[in-house]
Amino acid sequence: MAHSSITSGSKHDPNQLIKSKSPYLLQHAYNPVNWYPWSEEALKKAKEENKLIFLSVGYSTCHWCHVMEKESFENEDIAAVMNENFINIKVDREERPDVDKMYMSFVQAISGRGGWPMSVWMTPELKPVYGGTYYPPDDRYYGQPGFTTILKSLDQQWKENPQKFKKSGESIMAALAQAALIGKGNQVPSASECGNLCFKQLRRSYEPKLGGFSEAPKFPQPVNMNFLLRWHVLNKGSDADLALDMCAHTLHMMAKGGIFDHVSLGFARYSTDEKWHVPHFEKMLYDQAQLASVYTDAYLLTKDGDFARIVSDILSYVSNDLSDPSGGFYSAEDADSYPEAGSKEKREGAFCVWTHKEIQSLLGAQPVPPEFSAGVTVSDIVCYHFDIRPNGNVDPYQPMILSGPDTAHPSAPSSPWVLANEPKDIQSVDVSSPDHWWDPHDELKGQNVLIVRGSEEETAAKFGLSLDVFRQLLKTALSTMREARQRRPRPHLDDKMLASWNGLMISAFAKAGTVLMEDTYVERAVKAAEFVRQHLFDQQSGRLFRSCYRGGDGQGAVSQIDEPIAGFLDDYAFVVRGLLDLYTACQDEKWIQWADELQQKQDDLFWDASQGGYFTSPAGDTSILIRLKEEQDGAEPSANSIAVGNLERLAIAVDRSDYHDKAEQTLCLFQDRLAKIPLSLPEMASALLLYEESPTEVVIVGPRSSDLGHQLYREAVTHQRSLLGQVVIRFDSCRPPQDGASFLASRRPSLVAMKPAKMGCDAAAYLCRNRSCSAPVYSPEDLRQLLNSQ
Repeated sequence: MAHSSITSGSKHDPNQLIKSKSPYLLQHAYNPVNWYPWSEEALKKAKEENKLIFLSVGYSTCHWCHVMEKESFENEDIAAVMNENFINIKVDREERPDVDKMYMSFVQAISGRGGWPMSVWMTPELKPVYGGTYYPPDDRYYGQPGFTTILKSLDQQWKENPQKFKKSGESIMAALAQAALIGKGNQVPSASECGNLCFKQLRRSYEPKLGGFSEAPKFPQPVNMNFLLRWHVLNKGSDADLALDMCAHTLHMMAKGGIFDHVSLGFARYSTDEKWHVPHFEKMLYDQAQLASVYTDAYLLTKDGDFARIVSDILSYVSNDLSDPSGGFYSAEDADSYPEAGSKEKREGAFCVWTHKEIQSLLGAQPVPPEFSAGVTVSDIVCYHFDIRPNGNVDPYQPMILSGPDTAHPSAPSSPWVLANEPKDIQSVDVSSPDHWWDPHDELKGQNVLIVRGSEEETAAKFGLSLDVFRQLLKTALSTMREARQRRPRPHLDDKMLASWNGLMISAFAKAGTVLMEDTYVERAVKAAEFVRQHLFDQQSGRLFRSCYRGGDGQGAVSQIDEPIAGFLDDYAFVVRGLLDLYTACQDEKWIQWADELQQKQDDLFWDASQGGYFTSPAGDTSILIRLKEEQDGAEPSANSIAVGNLERLAIAVDRSDYHDKAEQTLCLFQDRLAKIPLSLPEMASALLLYEESPTEVVIVGPRSSDLGHQLYREAVTHQRSLLGQVVIRFDSCRPPQDGASFLASRRPSLVAMKPAKMGCDAAAYLCRNRSCSAPVYSPEDLRQLLNSQ
């Protein structure tokens, strides 16, 4: 397991961040900068001292956040300028997505791009006046001003004319508020037209040789593949086949690439090149969750064993390295680590890369099968298979890309307006451009990032081995490499546990357990759901918390801050979906009951009764000047997109027509975007397909002990239509009263009347749509025929 890396070996007394539990804030607790968390104390101080606020937003595994800290925030001279002239606030974007999204909209509007670290200067009234992402400490790049120059220029102009800044901030916030408005449509867009257009837009952006939907940098973009798989199920012909091929090819190329960790498993956040080879080495929980789900869905459609293996690999990584003993899941592992014990400088990818000499030393003496040719060693075969070269396999001109915005989409429009009264002589440099970053510290020089350029079959054939012998050899070699890697200094672990990402992971384990018939995965999902209920949920108010943290004993203790952060929309939407998938997997009604309760609370806290759709944050926080609605599916799906699918599934399962009405109003809100650029909302396009089709419901009646009932259940949950949000219910209408009242029966009395009606059969399946059910069927084959006819 990875370890947190908060160090106090500093000559400075800690600043206000030492009181936090956020790993990101604690990383900065011993900076010479007098940091404050986002708090009433800091905001009040800015007003009392009439100073500009400098807001720095990032997260603990962000590589360029570490760079800016080292270059600027640990610099005594720069810290002195910051402390004298600004109130300096640090925000963990994963703890406070509302603050991050509000000011990221400003940065993206004035620059056309965004990323982390995010740097924003604002008035004491929280109105932004200038901002960007990473800034170098001095004027070193192409004549562009560095961080120190910007600090001094802004301070001077603030002191000379603060009213000008305040006026500028007012106009900026007015423009941001206007830009945040989403023009509500008057009808739900056509699912077929939206789906066809989304497919065409994805086909245009698809890279057929190497897979993926962009040039470098390449992000996995699971939301794109979710849509393609569902669109494939609903359509026939060459385009439907192409949709599946695009998705399957991308998944295969990712699994062969360096973005997948062949030794310790799991996926990195993105690839810096178009070949999926050199990753940005941080590993995020939300990527593991979404990719495990996508690979599960791809396996369900193709029965390709490689996809099932990758699902198992991802879940093994999460279980081994991102799991808390209490049942929760940690947020991320860092990209940077020390190359060896005693090193003073961290390097990106140090934990993951290999030299040719290391592999030769590690594997050269391993026993070889009798089939080996004379002089051939295990290390020769491993080096061939993973393209491990004596001088390294990383292109020395490979650009090191800045951590870019999660929401980047080639077709997503940016706001046309720019900063009014921009401080003179200050411009932002695009540090994400390959023209500016070419591995400046030689961190990957001579190193190898494992990538499979051929296949297992090709490698086995080249060395005259049977495929089984080769696979066993590879398994043994990778185990040896894994043991060697564990002796290296571990990357920093962000041991914050978020309700939203835990919800995504519950879905992943539940879906994998259902499709792959692995009970241990379902059990892990149940344990995680119990964790969320115990540590991220307030029983009295019925509200979710955003986050909790690993305790100090390492034995499963969980800690919480004095005033827990209230959950945001994505916490509710992702947890509700996780609970719905968990109910499908284990058929324990308490999970669908809790999903229904959380959906009602989500509606109370976030629903916009006037325009429809959900706000990202609840009302009442005066420091959040604009309540936004997420209108783009990025590295994480928009919570509004997920909510539409949840509402449709719950509307059927618990007979709530108002849920269906809210789904409809949300789709109307996003009508224009869905009709014109559905590529920006592929997850919502998938939900639109579900809305128009109306979820299919399969009700299986009979005792849980029934073998026939189990066969019918297996047919329902592994049929390709299950990808479309199908509702599956196992219900025993003959359950004795002493077993307790059924939640579903209390919401849907008609369930009690559904019973096996055929002599000799103790179970039956009803297929229902639009409040109408078929006659019962009594075999998996008959149920399959019914599902195929839908």
